Amino acid sequence: MSPSQTKVLIAGAGPTGLTLALWLTRLGMPVRILDKAAGPGETSRALAVQARTLEFHRQVGIVEDVLAAGVRLEQLTVRTPAGIAAKLPLSDFGRGISPYSFAFALPQDIHERVLITHLERAGVEVERSTELVAFDDRRDSVIATLKRHGRTETVSAAYLCGCDGARSTVRHGLNIGFPGGTYEQAFYVADVMGSGAVTRNGMDTTVSAYGFAIVMPVRQSGSLRLIGIVPKAHEADETITFEAIRADVERDTGIAVDKVNWFSTYRVHHRVAERFQIGRAFLCGDAGHIHSPAGGQGMNTGIGDAVNLAWKLAAVLQGRADQRLLDSYEAERIAFARKLIDSTDTAFRFITSRSRLVGLFRRYLMPKILNFLLHTSFGSRAFFGLISQAAIQYRAGPISAGTAGQIRGGDRLPYVAYGSGDNFEPLRSLDWQVHVYGETNAEFRAMLASTGIPIHVFAWSERAKAAGLHRDGAYLVRPDGHIALASTVQEAAAFQRYLAGLAIRPRLAERAPYRISGTMHSLA
Repeated sequence: MSPSQTKVLIAGAGPTGLTLALWLTRLGMPVRILDKAAGPGETSRALAVQARTLEFHRQVGIVEDVLAAGVRLEQLTVRTPAGIAAKLPLSDFGRGISPYSFAFALPQDIHERVLITHLERAGVEVERSTELVAFDDRRDSVIATLKRHGRTETVSAAYLCGCDGARSTVRHGLNIGFPGGTYEQAFYVADVMGSGAVTRNGMDTTVSAYGFAIVMPVRQSGSLRLIGIVPKAHEADETITFEAIRADVERDTGIAVDKVNWFSTYRVHHRVAERFQIGRAFLCGDAGHIHSPAGGQGMNTGIGDAVNLAWKLAAVLQGRADQRLLDSYEAERIAFARKLIDSTDTAFRFITSRSRLVGLFRRYLMPKILNFLLHTSFGSRAFFGLISQAAIQYRAGPISAGTAGQIRGGDRLPYVAYGSGDNFEPLRSLDWQVHVYGETNAEFRAMLASTGIPIHVFAWSERAKAAGLHRDGAYLVRPDGHIALASTVQEAAAFQRYLAGLAIRPRLAERAPYRISGTMHSLA
């Protein structure tokens, strides 16, 4: 009996796998997505949804549903045992950097349900209680064995994507190492109903000489997420219950807990896989990297992996790009994962250190420094750039080239607002495009017409200048909103060489061989 066939087989239906499936579906690719769990997650787990993730969600038309399901965080309140030490604004601290300039919280289970809903509307259902048990890369395809309710199925896929978590079957099947370690401290996490001095639509952090605790809104119904370090007296307990540490939790968070909806303890790992790709199999999300929860980066990084891989897979499978385009996935994403591990590791060790000197600094000086920095435009923007993932760049990647103004190939396209619109709107096409900020010359337009790449022209303004763009420069923008090629001059030959080098053709080439965005957009 011949195996069933699909273009892309996705193992794992968490946020990473669901995003990958949704993007591929939007790009016209048949997919199958499976998960060994009987149903979607029912606990909040990852909460922070960063601005870059919201930008990706906008591209595939789901951002409004995501925003409606979560909570915009307006303020970070830093408390010490002596009282409130700082109030840090979060409602617009990324102004001018992203259309989503605020901090945002959405429980992972609800996030997954929004993704599932849109995937089902597109005709794709998650295959539940289905496990990938083995696979064989035969160079021209991957033959996978699936198991569901005791019955097996053989599937032939052009590519296999492992979005199947830290114990990834795909990673183990590829025999890829997963070096790293485990932090010493044990953590607790709980979703509770309770009362206390909680900042409405905010996040409260208690810092002291011993460590920290966090209180965050979880659901619109009013439950709270509590996170903190397990008291040292209980770290070695074989089983840690909420009741055993209730007194410490209530003291540290300031919350009187009435009902516990979910409670768990865990130790944090920090690992990055040695490879993200071998042959026709890829790793995404926790299958490729796990790190501390510092800064709320984990889930968002997995979603970034999915987007980076999705448009490249679709382009190669649809014959719109050379196979070599896929090689850039590992190069770009593994470099970021390693950098992220380093930065979150440093932050995590600082906030969990039991050193008395560090503890005193954390309690008395750190809140004052944060309070000063985040009330300045420079400090606020720097903090937003640090955690929002809007500053992710692939400058050292193999498909990044050129410099124009302060923008280099590999950078995320800078955000520029104009009136009620912005320069991110054309990114909804999920297609290659050229952006010019200023004026275009007729020869450039005419010579690019043969490539089928649309040109979007935006009027020059102070906002474009402040974003680091070069007046009358030209930027070749990838489907994921990153710059592929930046040029100070409108030299069509350079763009043609770049496109020819990777055999790139746009998705809309057949329908729109040439177009310029309607009118010169006013950016004033």
